[in-house]
Amino acid sequence: MRKNPAPATILLVDDEEIVLKSFVCFFEDCGYRVLEAHNGQEGLTIFRHNRPDLVFTDLFMPVMGGLDLIRAIKELSPETPVIVISGIGVVADAIKALKLGAYDYITKPVINIAELEIVAKRALETVELRHEISALREHLLSGQLDNTEAFAGINTQDAGMRRIFHYIEAVAPTSQPVLISGQTGTGKELVARAIHTASGRTGDFIAVNVGGLDDHVFSDTLFGHLKGAFTGADRVRDGMVALAGNGTLFLDEIGELAEASQIKLLRLLQEQEYLPLGSDTPRKATARIVAATNRDLRAMVEADRFRQDLFYRLCTHNVYLPPLTARKGDIPLLLDCFLAEAASSMNRALPSVAPELYHYLAAYAFPGNIRELKSMVYDALARHSRGVLGKECFLQAMNANRTAAPGVPVNDGIIATLGGPENRLPTLKEAEEALIGKALERAGGNQGVAARYLGITRQGLNKILNRRKNSSPT
Repeated sequence: MRKNPAPATILLVDDEEIVLKSFVCFFEDCGYRVLEAHNGQEGLTIFRHNRPDLVFTDLFMPVMGGLDLIRAIKELSPETPVIVISGIGVVADAIKALKLGAYDYITKPVINIAELEIVAKRALETVELRHEISALREHLLSGQLDNTEAFAGINTQDAGMRRIFHYIEAVAPTSQPVLISGQTGTGKELVARAIHTASGRTGDFIAVNVGGLDDHVFSDTLFGHLKGAFTGADRVRDGMVALAGNGTLFLDEIGELAEASQIKLLRLLQEQEYLPLGSDTPRKATARIVAATNRDLRAMVEADRFRQDLFYRLCTHNVYLPPLTARKGDIPLLLDCFLAEAASSMNRALPSVAPELYHYLAAYAFPGNIRELKSMVYDALARHSRGVLGKECFLQAMNANRTAAPGVPVNDGIIATLGGPENRLPTLKEAEEALIGKALERAGGNQGVAARYLGITRQGLNKILNRRKNSSPT
């Protein structure tokens, strides 16, 4: 039988004896193991010896204040959440505490003491999530795939992605083409490299973006040319097909290929041979073709914008990569990975991350997918100076990229959401309830995130929720 996990340990630091004892009794009644200290120095000593899971601290105390305590704790254990409980009218100090890495701020007197447990649970869940992600990363794909090294460059804990890995292992040894489809920024080239590695082919992996290439440049790039084949061809050039040898030729943006080039690619796939420019002698191709697109090729075939025969040749094996919004569980993992990469490339210390940042990222649509997240992380670290990596740079990028769906005006989208012009419009009260409910749903119950989606402050959202609660019939 599995043993029950040990209760979380909370350290309470406050110089007001009555307040401290009331908080101790409350958390002990809630089932936590509680440690107490009467000033920052005493609290720091207890923290070093016991490493509690969570810390609540006042700001103004003798010997060592709360700000110095937060700074010291974050140096010892950046992931330990620290929640500030202090009096009203210390906004500037509260901001300092948050900048130093405090998880949240609660004002005294605490009228609803049950709020403390809600905040504590949320903070502990955030820490637990990060620990689970770290453990999953260490055991990622362990014992489930024959060739885990092939997928080492793809950071995921998503079950759907793991199913894709199993499919890739099954089709990788064949010589048939593979079509990788998915939105921009979902990691199609990484998957193509994984296919090549899992295939065990002895040649190289050669990547070519064929989007925007006219037929002449496409032919010269892939097939090469003989000396004198055209003006300026003063020497023989081996094309990418020859360079790939018995390896993999990855053709990105295949949906942008001109019609004349589509015919030549079809011949390469069907006959495994090609003609360098200026040559009448076909050459044998041994490279395996992997293509990628962010377009709907089937729809393009129906619209006569892509050859049907080429489409069916390319998608002998088909891999669809889901957007990042369908892999939200991967966001913390990718964030930590990109942050480590960025810190290494910039020769910077690896900062800790504000826990609430994960909530904001999980609620964002990411039109640019993984590539957009990576750009956000690198930009945020470049702007970062010290302390905890905050959310400000990320929020600026999100607001800049947040647009309406293509072809749908913002107002029309809102009307459609409310039921359309042909149906009864909701009352203002109904609309308010629906919007707040949707915002809280998307934010996973986090009122701070929901408030930002609604364009109001967290305090403003709390007032609305309290008003609705008080006006509800009993």
